[in-house]
Amino acid sequence: MKAILCRGYGPPDVLRLEEVERPSPGDGEVLIRVRAAALNPLDSHLMHGRPAVARLFFGLRRPSDARWGRDVAGVVEALGGNVTRFKAGDAVFGSCRGAFAEFACASESKLAAKPAGVTFEQAASAPVAAYTALQGLRDRGRLRAGQSVLINGAAGGVGTYAVQVARWLGAETTAVCSAANATLVGSLGADRVVDYAREDFTRSGRRYDLIFDLAGNHGLLACRRALNPGGTYVLAGMLGGGGTAGFLTFPLKALALSPFSSRRMLTFMARASGEDLEVIAGLMASGKVAPVIDSRFTLSGVAEAVRRLETKHARGKIVVDVDRSGEA
Repeated sequence: MKAILCRGYGPPDVLRLEEVERPSPGDGEVLIRVRAAALNPLDSHLMHGRPAVARLFFGLRRPSDARWGRDVAGVVEALGGNVTRFKAGDAVFGSCRGAFAEFACASESKLAAKPAGVTFEQAASAPVAAYTALQGLRDRGRLRAGQSVLINGAAGGVGTYAVQVARWLGAETTAVCSAANATLVGSLGADRVVDYAREDFTRSGRRYDLIFDLAGNHGLLACRRALNPGGTYVLAGMLGGGGTAGFLTFPLKALALSPFSSRRMLTFMARASGEDLEVIAGLMASGKVAPVIDSRFTLSGVAEAVRRLETKHARGKIVVDVDRSGEA
């Protein structure tokens, strides 16, 4: 089978399309004939070997596992032992290792049935981004109906899901993005859209119950200033707010500020959850959440897809159409 492998750290050119042996599902796993996969910033960071501390876990000189990609959608081809939730022929989506390939294995606990009417491309775009939006807003940020939330970076892969999840949760939503993306973000349910080039949300005088920060381009003191008393700031993702150093020093800075305010300053990374994946599937099936796809590439164009991701100007998700078919 054909698969994208990352055998060394570096720019997108380190990614290679190779012929490799088809994987076999282990206990509790299924083999998926991949129809579509999607890129996440984490994929790019691991390709570069960043942050450097991550190499302690993924390989010092080169990735210990060359398989690449996590978000997947496709059709169950075969079952490993003790699989009870799926059968051959089922359309599924979720998380795996080595999503950028013609076949990939995934734990059944990290998959859900693909909703009818949702394309494989749309389903593949959901897992990591939608997990981040759902868990970050509902769980880490404790967002409730009637509260106000500001989403910084609202037009990106996570941001487009976050705007819709916030609407589903019943919050009053302010979205920060570029003027070029204002119409898109407004159509997703934002009550108010802020053009970051014209207005600094930390200096506008408005206050929010929750700031969900996907950009990390403002200081903690400035963001705290934009919170209501008792409000919460959540920095999502590993590398927001000053790269590796920012992520590692964030807890210390937040701890230093906490004795002087009722406002909470938190960081957050999503985790795969079968239960939450079912929630996401239900939201897509009901039309409450509609995936936004920026662009589509083939397996042979994955390096170019990563370059698009690294511009940080993608609107929604970048997907890889493994078999050039995206029908429901």
